[in-house]
Amino acid sequence: MQHLEIRLASLEDASHIALLGRITFEETFGHHFKDRQDLLDYFDRTFSVSKIQKSIAKPNTVFWLALVDDLPVGYAKLKLHSPCEGVAKNAQCQLQKIYVLKDFLSMKIGLSLQNQLLEKARELAFENIWLSVLHSNHRAISFYQKNGFKQIGTHQYSIGKEDFDFWYMAKKL
Repeated sequence: MQHLEIRLASLEDASHIALLGRITFEETFGHHFKDRQDLLDYFDRTFSVSKIQKSIAKPNTVFWLALVDDLPVGYAKLKLHSPCEGVAKNAQCQLQKIYVLKDFLSMKIGLSLQNQLLEKARELAFENIWLSVLHSNHRAISFYQKNGFKQIGTHQYSIGKEDFDFWYMAKKL
């Protein structure tokens, strides 16, 4: 039986989170990129160790690290005081990331990470939480819908030469 541990991440976990971010993003979205350099440039901007360290150190972000038998396999990020159009203005936060290595998805680690994140948001007296999800990521959309999130809008985001359509989803806490 494998042992799952979910704990708050520290600055010392930045290299694990940076690597997990790169691998899980590649696993989920890599096929959308025609130009590999666009993806590599995005990794350098988004998943560098120094960028993750700075993000962990910010007072308005909370990270969790998921470990299976001491092996880092996923992480989650909650952004506090993060407004979103279309979400009630009172006390908003953002579920910014839940990334889990593909080989560990069947262990329901994403659900465990989400539960920790939602518990923390409630503990901090947030009333609403929102997220942004790629409209074609049906597995993630289904996961969020099962957990009470509803689509509230759409937006576009570009990475390099690729344009992506996203859904905003939100729920009351």
